[in-house]
Amino acid sequence: MSSDPASGAEAVLARIAEALERLAPPAPPAADWLAHPAYVWIGLSARPVDPLEAPPLPLICGVDAQKAAVAENVARLARGAAAHDMLLWGARGMGKSALVRAAVLAAQAKYPGRIALVQAAPDESLATLLAALRDTGRQFLILLDDLGFDADDASSARRLRSWLEGGVEARPANVRLAVTSNRRAIVERHMSEQDDPINPRDAVDDRLALADRFGLSLGFHACSQDDYLAIIAGYAAHLGLDWQAEDALAWSKQRGSRSGRVAWQFVNELAGRADRSL
Repeated sequence: MSSDPASGAEAVLARIAEALERLAPPAPPAADWLAHPAYVWIGLSARPVDPLEAPPLPLICGVDAQKAAVAENVARLARGAAAHDMLLWGARGMGKSALVRAAVLAAQAKYPGRIALVQAAPDESLATLLAALRDTGRQFLILLDDLGFDADDASSARRLRSWLEGGVEARPANVRLAVTSNRRAIVERHMSEQDDPINPRDAVDDRLALADRFGLSLGFHACSQDDYLAIIAGYAAHLGLDWQAEDALAWSKQRGSRSGRVAWQFVNELAGRADRSL
C-alpha cells in the first residue's frame, strides 16, 4: 500500500517550518512601558527592572549643587514641564549614575507612575527605543552610562548629536537623555589637536559641539577628605554602623584615591565586619 505523496510533502514542509522557527525564534513581547519603574534596553526589546535600586537622595553627599540641579531637572520631567538633557562628567566613582537613579526614584515617589528610567547604549537601536517611547503617556529618562567615543568614531558622536537636537530622529518631547562620562567632551581628544597648522581650534570645537547639546552640564571633581568622611558618616548613620575616621582614611590610602565609590566600599567593609548584609 503506497503512501499519499501530498501527505509526505506536507510533512516535509512542516519539518522545514519547524527548523526555521528554531533558527529564528519569535520576537520577544513588546514591553509594557507603563508598568515598571525602570528598564534596560537590549537592542530591540526592553527588560523590566523592578524595583529600581538607588540610594536615597539625602545620602548622596559631597556633590550638593549637582544633586540639587539633577533632582530638580528630573522632577520637572516627571511633571511634564520643560527639562534639559543632562551631561554628568568628571572624576570616576563620584556617584554620577547613582545620582541619576536616586533622582528618578525621588521623582517616582513624588509623582507615582509619571516617569521611568531606561538604561541604553548609544547605538543604532536607540532610534527604535525613541520611537517606542513616543506617545506612551509617560515621561522617560534614558541613561547612557559611562559614555566615551574614540577619536575616530565620528559617526556615533554625530548620531548622538542628532538625537539630542536638530535631527529628523531627535528624541520625542516626553524623553530626555542623561549621559555620564569621565570626559567633558565625551569624544576622546589628543594633544596633537592643538598643533593643527590651519586652525588649532577647529578639531577641539568639533569635539565640544556634542557637549554643547546638553542644556545641563555638571562637573564632578575629586573628593576632598572632608567630603569623603561626610559620605561615610551619612551611610554609617543610616545603616547604624560604627566607624573611625582614621580607619576610613587608611582605607582610602590603600586604594590611592578618595571618592564616593571608595567610601561605599569602606561602608560595605564595615557591614561585613559587623556581620550585616547590605
